[in-house]
Amino acid sequence: MKNPTAARPANKKGVIKRLLIHFRPCLPIMAAALTLSLVQVAATLLAPVITGRTIDYIIAEGNVDFAVIAKNAVILIILLCVAAAAQYFSSLLVNLASYRTVTRLRRKAFDRLTEVPLAYIDGRAHGDLAARVGSDVDMISDGLIQGFSQLFTGIVTIAGTLGFMLAQNLYLALAVVVITPLSLFVARFIARGCHNSFLRQAAARGKLSGLVTEMLGGSAVNRLFGYGRRAEKRFEAVNLELKACGQDAAFYSAMVNPCTRFVNNLVYAAVCIFGAYLVIRGAALPGAGALTVGGLSCFLSYANQYTKPFNEITGVATELQTATSAAARTFELIETPAEEDTSALPAIGSVEGKVEFDRVRFSYTPDRPLIEDFSLTALPGMRVAIVGPTGCGKTTLINLLMRFYDPLGGEIRLDGTPALAVNKKSLRACFGMVLQDSWCFHGTVRENIAFCRPSATDIEVEEAARAAHAHGFISRLPQGYDTVIAGDGDNLSGGQKQLLSIARVMLARPAMLILDEATSAIDTRTEARVQDAFRKMMEGKTSFIVAHRLSTIRSADLILVMRDGNVVEKGTHRDLLARGGFYSELYNSQFEK
Repeated sequence: MKNPTAARPANKKGVIKRLLIHFRPCLPIMAAALTLSLVQVAATLLAPVITGRTIDYIIAEGNVDFAVIAKNAVILIILLCVAAAAQYFSSLLVNLASYRTVTRLRRKAFDRLTEVPLAYIDGRAHGDLAARVGSDVDMISDGLIQGFSQLFTGIVTIAGTLGFMLAQNLYLALAVVVITPLSLFVARFIARGCHNSFLRQAAARGKLSGLVTEMLGGSAVNRLFGYGRRAEKRFEAVNLELKACGQDAAFYSAMVNPCTRFVNNLVYAAVCIFGAYLVIRGAALPGAGALTVGGLSCFLSYANQYTKPFNEITGVATELQTATSAAARTFELIETPAEEDTSALPAIGSVEGKVEFDRVRFSYTPDRPLIEDFSLTALPGMRVAIVGPTGCGKTTLINLLMRFYDPLGGEIRLDGTPALAVNKKSLRACFGMVLQDSWCFHGTVRENIAFCRPSATDIEVEEAARAAHAHGFISRLPQGYDTVIAGDGDNLSGGQKQLLSIARVMLARPAMLILDEATSAIDTRTEARVQDAFRKMMEGKTSFIVAHRLSTIRSADLILVMRDGNVVEKGTHRDLLARGGFYSELYNSQFEK
């Protein structure tokens, strides 16, 4: 089976094209930034002209006229101030456009994370998915800011300085134009190895994030079983992989700047030598005007400004490569097909509670069949218990019933209506579910209980908590129902989180119930009370109960005994014990002394 977290080869042109599509709403802002860049470059290019004229004036007059110099100095200061202001506001607009773009990207990535099928989330490291929404989008932001701001000013500067140099001296301009593109060829050669290195680095970073998230989530178990050394070895292996990828990426990116600077210094040296020769010679070459000292000074300034953008553009290649690699991972998430949209299908409305599985077949992977030819009819108000060894398919039946997964064959019907013929939202609204792994989010106790009904009053929330026998421990919390639950409920015990989940279902008042080891983390005394509350709540409601502790399902109307995805026995507790089959073995094994 392929590693689902492995990075896929990315088409760089395709990634940039998709990035530009998301950038399209910010084009007016970027147009304003480009206009300011033109102003900045124009002011910057006019400054050497003033300096060169001042030098030629001093040489021609043979003395210093401070009035003329002061006038030129004022003009020069104004030009520099205009250039600085234009650069500031241009950068501000570029930042604004970049952050708006990545905000949309992050929103789309998170929204898609809530829409993808459950199989997509189950098949990937959660830390890697979190990295795509978090750090990867930040890298796109950094690449956009660096790339667009420097590309804009760089291209305009190159075009502007080239025009001024051609006007000053044709031969010097040709020398600059011929030598400078060498830096682009060098940068392109290096960038080929750079992109793949950054792509591998982004994938390794996601893998590292997934491992850290995994270790933090199971820190107590890790310490209990002395897993620290083995965890360090796993971390070291992933960290070394990230180090190797990072070193390759750093090597390629570090080569760009020195190589381009070397070429640019060659350009500057050539202009100095050739320009000095033209000034000393005192006569122009055919087709070119005479070159003065001030003109050479101006031309040297232009040559420096002309080559600098090449250096900056190639230097920003590192940021752009990182942004492209991160964008490829983010787009892989954004463009993952969402769960089937069933909103156009009719809602199921009120239900009586008849549930039918008709020759249902399902497997998570094609080579490992799990449920084959499964049939069941649960009449309205019936309490159906599902028991069996771990991995036999108990929870899978619940996933199929809730349409977290769809069967590969057969049909599931609710009150005679095929589950595939109604929208998922209305189908899931018919059920209240308490899982073995209780989930809490960062918020108050009251908000966690009212998660299913945000409009519930404080009295209704408290009544649900009392029914779930959670009011006692909630009252002892520092702020009672206003106590903030940290993270995934880390400041609560497993039993307390499970009681909150039960209270949440009590508040929802669903038409049908699904209890998947709903009281596994609760003490025996509290469990007996909660079971009484469940019995009252289940009166007249079709209920499905997944249990390992068989003592909790003795009063069920129907018990399904599963093994390897198949129902091997069915009946009441008394009937199954009398048969002396597999259920009897399971039940008696829990009470053997």
